[in-house]
Amino acid sequence: ILKMAVSLLAILMAGVSMVSCFPMAFQDLEDHSTNRTSIRFLALGDWGGLPYPPYITAVQKTTAREMSRVAEQMGADFVLALGDNFYYKGVKSVDSPRFQDTFESVYTAKSLQIPWFVLAGNHDHAGNVKAQIDYSHRSDRWRFPSYYYELNFRIPNTGKTLTIIMLDTVQLCGNSLDYEDEKPRGPLLEGEANRQLEWLQERLARSKADFLLVAGHYPVWSVSEHGPTECLLHRLRPLLIKYKATAYLCGHDHNLQYIEESDVGYVVSGAGNFLDPDVRHWNHVPKGTVKFFTGQASTLGGFVHAEVTKNQMFLTFVQAKGTSLYRTVLTQRDLN
Repeated sequence: ILKMAVSLLAILMAGVSMVSCFPMAFQDLEDHSTNRTSIRFLALGDWGGLPYPPYITAVQKTTAREMSRVAEQMGADFVLALGDNFYYKGVKSVDSPRFQDTFESVYTAKSLQIPWFVLAGNHDHAGNVKAQIDYSHRSDRWRFPSYYYELNFRIPNTGKTLTIIMLDTVQLCGNSLDYEDEKPRGPLLEGEANRQLEWLQERLARSKADFLLVAGHYPVWSVSEHGPTECLLHRLRPLLIKYKATAYLCGHDHNLQYIEESDVGYVVSGAGNFLDPDVRHWNHVPKGTVKFFTGQASTLGGFVHAEVTKNQMFLTFVQAKGTSLYRTVLTQRDLN
């Protein structure tokens, strides 16, 4: 019996250490060219087509075309998909034709056959998010391991690291019914929200990454239709500041924004499918923090290209009709 108990304990201990070290695994970058010294990715939100034929919008199509061009010319190791992956009510099952119609057959370029790291938005939560997670087993590039998760990368040939923490802000704050201009009214499951928050705090506190990004669907700060998310101002912003996050990336508002506040960069990249020039919350963000905004229909859509080098992170805001609109540089975390 003692022998059995000891071996059982050994198995349990192995399980515990596996659970705690699992998130620290480093992602493998596909491109192994020996002289590279940066990681590059695209950030795209609110790209989820339409629930009826042709299942995509003109903005989504033009944005997809420009993404492929930028990925080819500037390089891209992966895409961060920032939620609202399928309008208007997510998908019902892993067999939904929407995966094909709105994703696989739209982002067809060779340069976009790279990992897509996915998180869920409010429209996804109107359907079956678990089905989107399960689709990871059906697609080579769709990576959605759980509602929230952590990605770790080594920046090639630099000795530096990049961590991206992917959140489920709908589980954290509650769902919002867009058409009623609803704000999230608090989480559906308080316990689930607190669990995620504790996990996040633990990951942030432990992070020694040189660049630390957090991504979610809802904005912390936004000047547009939805404006700042109270719940995230209250629950997330203090953690971003305390643990010196480099930037927070999100979608939800259908435009491109860059806001800088308390040494954190706030990126809104929600122009993948629709465009909205609305700036009704311009005075609801701290004065002087808005560095860039565009939601004009004439841009035909847009996304963000990021490059993380040895000690800087370059963000380029790109419009679908083929020019970059704004560029900014963030420096690595000072952990001393």
